[in-house]
Amino acid sequence: MMPLRSDTSNIRVIITGATGMVGEGVLHVSLAHPDVERVLVINRKPCGVSHPKLVEILHQDFFDLSPIEPQLTGYNACFFCLGVSSAGMKEAKYSRLTYDLTLHAASVLARLNPDMVFSYVSGSGTDSSERGRSMWARVKGKTENRLLLLPFKKAYMFRPGYIHPIKGMKNTHGYYAVLSLFYPFLKRFLPKYAVSLNELGMAMIHTVNKGYDASILECEDIHRLAKP
Repeated sequence: MMPLRSDTSNIRVIITGATGMVGEGVLHVSLAHPDVERVLVINRKPCGVSHPKLVEILHQDFFDLSPIEPQLTGYNACFFCLGVSSAGMKEAKYSRLTYDLTLHAASVLARLNPDMVFSYVSGSGTDSSERGRSMWARVKGKTENRLLLLPFKKAYMFRPGYIHPIKGMKNTHGYYAVLSLFYPFLKRFLPKYAVSLNELGMAMIHTVNKGYDASILECEDIHRLAKP
């Protein structure tokens, strides 16, 4: 798959999940990129970042965005990095926090910003058939499928495997200190199973200013799209 030039600069992006590892890294990459002119983060707690490009909204209920809707217009991208682990969670609760929440927020953004490019962080192994044995994979697959039906300018489903963190970020779990030791091996011999968080952020930006001819992006697509 090859990138498709769309030549869209002046990116105005909404980022969710900026208090988690992935969202924090994507925020860091976005603030540093010259094509990104404005970043809005929506968090339940402060992200602790200050930058001339950055605006932060603190909002507790992602199932009711009506109080902040006037502040969500005028954006041409969303990097949706908000998510929860399925570990120890029943399917009904995981589905509500993954499928219901994501589709509600995305539907609002699609209505307010019809020219928006929407990028969703899913995961390697997601089940597009929605019929597999893995609960999280079915729920993620259902979420992806419905997002692709919303009236965005374009929607992309990112399916990273292992994500190598950005050094110095504060929301990186301690166990990544051990996992990171294996990244050089994965990068060299098994690149289809791992990406760096910097690559993920760059690829998301390039969905807006370059475009891509596939809607579902596995690790190899992310590597390709992240290149300058």
